[in-house]
Amino acid sequence: MKKLTLYYGSNSLRFHFFQFFFILCKRWSLKTVLYTQSNQKMNIMLNIGDTLPLFTAQTDEEKEVQLGGNATMGKSLVIYFYPKDDTPGCTKEACAFRDSFADFEALGATVYGVSGDSPASHRKFREKYRLPYRLLTDPNKEIRKLFGVPTNLLGLIPGRVTYVINTSGKISHIFNSQGQAEKHITEALSALNNR
Repeated sequence: MKKLTLYYGSNSLRFHFFQFFFILCKRWSLKTVLYTQSNQKMNIMLNIGDTLPLFTAQTDEEKEVQLGGNATMGKSLVIYFYPKDDTPGCTKEACAFRDSFADFEALGATVYGVSGDSPASHRKFREKYRLPYRLLTDPNKEIRKLFGVPTNLLGLIPGRVTYVINTSGKISHIFNSQGQAEKHITEALSALNNR
């Protein structure tokens, strides 16, 4: 009889744990959906034809760079957002931008990578893979919010989105793909070639 009571008790505890976990997940999912819907209603995501907003960011060298507005008029920019330094997909993407860097230079475009990693992490990442372009740090996700970069997997993974900005300071192309990391380079080059 004691065994039966203990068995029932452990099942009961397990049931309550899963019930609690289910309620948490349900609330979290609902908050994520509501947050996404409110962002879409506010239309905060930058679109093709929008002017690049003025913002300041810290580079991997801990120097400030100002982009947007009059600061970058007359220059073509490629700004790509990626989840995290030195992870498989992000490394493929960063190295693909590195390997095509001469093509971007020939088209007069400056490349910037953006993630929430620290300047020290960015420096280590740049040095390890010999990246010839600057990485911008966005620890509070302010630049992501400014651009309206979406997240994936219920908000757990920062999105992977590339923006091409023309010499008039307007966004001419956007490519959003978490899984096709290396396609961001071909998309950006194609957009610069067809301007």
